[in-house]
Amino acid sequence: MMQEFDTASAAFWTERYRNGHHRWDVGTVSKPLKDYFDQLSDKEMLILVPGAGFGWEAGYLYDAGFKNTFILDFSAEALQIFKQNHPHFPEANILFEDFFDHRAHYDLIVEQTFFSSIPRNKRPNYISKIYNLLRSSGKLVGLMFNHEFDFDGPPFGGTFEEYQQLFQEYFHFKVFEIAHNSIKPRRERELFLLFLKK
Repeated sequence: MMQEFDTASAAFWTERYRNGHHRWDVGTVSKPLKDYFDQLSDKEMLILVPGAGFGWEAGYLYDAGFKNTFILDFSAEALQIFKQNHPHFPEANILFEDFFDHRAHYDLIVEQTFFSSIPRNKRPNYISKIYNLLRSSGKLVGLMFNHEFDFDGPPFGGTFEEYQQLFQEYFHFKVFEIAHNSIKPRRERELFLLFLKK
């Protein structure tokens, strides 16, 4: 009998990291996000990268001078890999906890493959949690898959219309469009978003 896993559990993701089942990882900061980060000027802003896994975005931001960047994940294995890849990243900025239990406030939250890892029935919880973690006029920036997968995830896909329905109660859509500078395997298949907290 095939063993079933709870995709919302730390154990599920820790096993994936240990066994090398992380095809979502591109090995560097995503180009659309890098281009966005490169035009930011406020180095004092508080930034959270939740469900970050390998955390290339968090590492890039910190190296670019955004010293108030925090990485959060509930898989100890994922954070251990992050520490190996970014030994200079401060321990105090590495948060080992469940995203839904986290309590703090940020100016910017970065979404990169975390949303697609969350079971569909928990998506509303994710959105309200992001809203509560952001300061007034805080922003959510990130990438989301713009298609469905032919398997039962994770990752879980979705559509522009579905996301629009989910997020519109809590956010103004400053940018919400197909990313124009995705890596080749994801070209035309992911949406770049920049949402402003209502």
